[in-house]
Amino acid sequence: MHKSKLILTTGLLAAIVSLAGCAGKIRYPSYYVLNVPGVVPATQSAPILGSVAVREFDAPRFLREGPIAYRPSAEQLDFYDYHRWAEDPRRVVTAAMVQQIRARGMFQSVDLFDGRASSECLLTGTVEHLEEVDRGTKVSIEVTLSARLVNLRTGEVLWQDTSSQTAKLDQRSVAGIVAEMSQDVGSAVGHLVSSMEDRLTVASSSQSRSNTER
Repeated sequence: MHKSKLILTTGLLAAIVSLAGCAGKIRYPSYYVLNVPGVVPATQSAPILGSVAVREFDAPRFLREGPIAYRPSAEQLDFYDYHRWAEDPRRVVTAAMVQQIRARGMFQSVDLFDGRASSECLLTGTVEHLEEVDRGTKVSIEVTLSARLVNLRTGEVLWQDTSSQTAKLDQRSVAGIVAEMSQDVGSAVGHLVSSMEDRLTVASSSQSRSNTER
């Protein structure tokens, strides 16, 4: 074989082997879903208010992009390139909120907001934090949810609150991080719904006493 042809053939073989090696190293992303704990059935009391529509929770852009976020420091934000949300966390949090409100029986009806103002009340909220936070060798999860309830007929804010949950992790793994996030989201949602129920109960009792005294 001519020397130039031999060099060309050798070069092609080397290129093919190199491409095959690169193909073998392709890494595909892993997908995760928040698995919020189910609601424990409770004895339902008489509804305090009529109907409520729950609008899908809002969130900062970095929590809506797909990759799971983490903070290498309090001032820095980064993302896991190959670990992504299979479902938008906003939808998961909203569904958990609807489930919890229905379970408490505070309203005669609870529905997702469809863009029409047909309900008596509107509940809105924000997923403010849902990320891993690294402080040196210590890894923790931060979950912060806020929500408010508005009377659509009067514009009055009937209730609003914020719930933050922070948990430290001994072992760092994305699966473990998502599992802890799921637990913390459940706790934050439960806190918000309990806070709302307490506020509405007090307001309802005060209104009843006021009507009796007239």
